[in-house]
Amino acid sequence: MSERASGTIGSESFFYIGRNGCGTLQIALSVLVGGLLIGLIAGPGASDSIANNTLESTGGVRHVAAQPALEQPQRLFVASAVAEPELPKPAPEKIRSLKVRNGDTLMSMILSAGVAREEAHDAVTALRAVYDPRDLRVGQKIHLTLSKNDNLKEMLLDPSVIRQIAVRRDDATLFRAFETKRTLNRRLKFARGVIGSSLYKAAVGRDVPLSVLTELVRIYSWDVDFQREIQKGDRFEVAYERFVDDKANLVRHGKVIYAKLVLSGAAKPLYRFEIKPGRSNYFDDRGRSAKRPLLRTPIDGARLSSRFGKRRHPVLGYNKMHRGVDFAARTGTPIYAAGDGVIVYRGRNGGYGKYIRIRHAGRYNTAYAHMSRYRKGVAVGSRVRQGQVIGYVGSTGRSTGPHLHYEILSNGRQVNPLTVKMPSGIKLGRKAFAKFQAKRENIDALVAGLIKEFEITRR
Repeated sequence: MSERASGTIGSESFFYIGRNGCGTLQIALSVLVGGLLIGLIAGPGASDSIANNTLESTGGVRHVAAQPALEQPQRLFVASAVAEPELPKPAPEKIRSLKVRNGDTLMSMILSAGVAREEAHDAVTALRAVYDPRDLRVGQKIHLTLSKNDNLKEMLLDPSVIRQIAVRRDDATLFRAFETKRTLNRRLKFARGVIGSSLYKAAVGRDVPLSVLTELVRIYSWDVDFQREIQKGDRFEVAYERFVDDKANLVRHGKVIYAKLVLSGAAKPLYRFEIKPGRSNYFDDRGRSAKRPLLRTPIDGARLSSRFGKRRHPVLGYNKMHRGVDFAARTGTPIYAAGDGVIVYRGRNGGYGKYIRIRHAGRYNTAYAHMSRYRKGVAVGSRVRQGQVIGYVGSTGRSTGPHLHYEILSNGRQVNPLTVKMPSGIKLGRKAFAKFQAKRENIDALVAGLIKEFEITRR
């Protein structure tokens, strides 16, 4: 063995001579080129793989380093909006508002809206469980809700201000009726004013409702001649009920609870007092009833056209005693019974034309002439109540135009209806009078508070 071969390893850590005399340089270049080729073929991860798979020789035993699991490539998530399916739009509903006219029936009204006869019949049948369709009034409104194909879905009607009825389709063919009652809240309202040309204009100028004004005139009609006694500068006061719903919307007006007329300086207050459950009347501050056995003016909204006494007769043309009073009004205006009594004459009576006479308690009779017609059911022997309609204004007999000729007879003799003195109609007993006094004091306190509010709002 040569010296080179047999020499010990000096400064070099590794010395090798290959076949055919290839030295260290050639071997290194071969390894370098081979590594480059492998890198190109295997890709960027190959060098790591080779490094991890390097063979180690230790004592002739071959060890292979464990290869770690390859990393999973990252996934790319792309957000996308998925359009939800569009819901079908509900079929449009149709609303029909109908007003009851003379001669209408509920069935005919529903059919006129295009509803099939079978559906209309089923809805009316369901309604009968809570309301009789024959009770419909002229002017009442019916509200129908129809589908696109004119199928009835709902029917609404209001029989009164506190009652609402609905008929609704429960399924494809069945209808059900429901009744709802509204809760009303009672409020009090006060008004006062100075009379100029008439009580009507003065009250309307203070926003007094017509129904309240009519009641005001009625409760004084036994004692006050509104054609003759009302003077310019007279005053009025009135406190009345208002009923509102839960949203404070006005539903209706109620009764007059207090009123006062000051005529030519004389005060005439009246208080509403319940005599017994369901029966009320008006009394003055001393407990005397405002109601009298007979009305002085048994007609509303009429003008006094001729007084009691001598006058030139408009038809005969000479002076003649006029033994009654005349109220000019439109033909057909209702005429009321002046008091409770019995019809003793009904028919034509010479120049009086169509005529009715009523016998009342005591010594009084009343007569009504020149009627256009009598109310149905009014006949000789019929009992009538004060304020009941007995006939209608006309111009029959010796008459120049539509009016009511009204007479009061005392012991068979005609007296002036506007001046005759009549006793009080109702007298309060001791216990009832004590209750009335307590009620009057309560009303006075309420009115005092209302007057303060009224004066504040008028500033």
